[in-house]
Amino acid sequence: MGRATDDIEDLLRRHAPQVLGALVRRYGHFDPAEDSVQEALIAAAEQWPRDGIPDNPRGWLIRVASRRLTDRLRSDEARRRREETAAALTPADAFVTPPPGEGPDAGGPSGLGRAPSEDDTLTLLFLCCHPALSPAAQIALTLRAVGGLTTAEIARAHLVPEATMAQRISRAKRAVRGTQFRQPDARDRDQRLAAVLQVLYLIFNEGYTATAGPDLHRTDLAREAIRLTRAVRRLLPREGRVTGLLALMVLTEARTPARTGPDGELIPLDEQDRALWDRTAVAEGIALAEEALAQGPAGDYQLQAAIAALHDEAERAEDTDWPQILALYDLLVRRSPDPAAALGRAVAVAMVQGPRAGLAEVEALAETAGTAGSSGTSGTAGQRNHRLDAVRAHLLERAGDMAAARTAYRAAADATLSEPEARYLRRRADRLDQ
Repeated sequence: MGRATDDIEDLLRRHAPQVLGALVRRYGHFDPAEDSVQEALIAAAEQWPRDGIPDNPRGWLIRVASRRLTDRLRSDEARRRREETAAALTPADAFVTPPPGEGPDAGGPSGLGRAPSEDDTLTLLFLCCHPALSPAAQIALTLRAVGGLTTAEIARAHLVPEATMAQRISRAKRAVRGTQFRQPDARDRDQRLAAVLQVLYLIFNEGYTATAGPDLHRTDLAREAIRLTRAVRRLLPREGRVTGLLALMVLTEARTPARTGPDGELIPLDEQDRALWDRTAVAEGIALAEEALAQGPAGDYQLQAAIAALHDEAERAEDTDWPQILALYDLLVRRSPDPAAALGRAVAVAMVQGPRAGLAEVEALAETAGTAGSSGTSGTAGQRNHRLDAVRAHLLERAGDMAAARTAYRAAADATLSEPEARYLRRRADRLDQ
């Protein structure tokens, strides 16, 4: 039963964006269509385990969601207003005067014109990552509309009340109301794709290393980000940024079995039992990283994937090719002023040139950020401080300055909102007291 339930969940998440795309294309409004699809998904989750999966699951979902949407429109007495605004909400060549064989009565697989396709997944991602939305709203709307997660699931993942997340999603849907359901034109596509990939990476990072709360790793978010990135890659298989991001996620997630100890304690990369790494995922990630580098000029995701591949290729921490990693970081920081990349480069400098050289890089970063102990990365001030202080502490310990290292470890522990990270950092500080 457990396996069957998992199969149904995977099926629902795969079809959700296509079903939503069919309804939005037909009816125009994103908000009521999305609510109706959610109702159809809930109905399927309740009925399919009992009655069996229908022969055409996507068609079943579209029929149920369409019925729910029609009922909603009628009960709200919105039909007349929607007809009056249809011309403004719908492209002139879509459904207002449908071409022969493509109207709602054409008898296609969906009953709503042309059959939905996986292109709808990318179109929905572009819509959910609309520039009018904040990053937090983009993430929430993406997880709801494309990921198929319920509001309660998204709220739990972000450690906020369900009512708060519901308000965030509602505001996001209002902000994109009236937006045409189509991919951006060639002029805007590159920028919008960059926003989509950034949102997927933010979702993955929050899943892989939660910024707050009792758990280090939120498997549901990390896996959802990988699943959505795979879907984008199926649509854009020759886009190096997409391939690079997928490679980076797969290579990073492959280390998950070794990141925590029996009691959930954090284990840093250089102390992990690499025999526990998922070697099948490592092999896939390395192949993807190589493919990404061959797909055009190396961008940020391709370079980060190449760095991750070098870490994962090393059978022991001491076998890591740090000179090559430093060379890649040099390229990465020249491309963009990302403080996280600059901090990674500082670690690489320390591994190649010694801890004092790395500390000089860390202090330069703190000075550039304007406040000692701030790395300038996105997030709250506490989140900005703790990663740089943690690196500073590690390098001070390697340099033999135990008193200063102990102070930096405790400063980092006080700044982080992640309980596993705080425990790890305090243990490092306490160990230096002995």
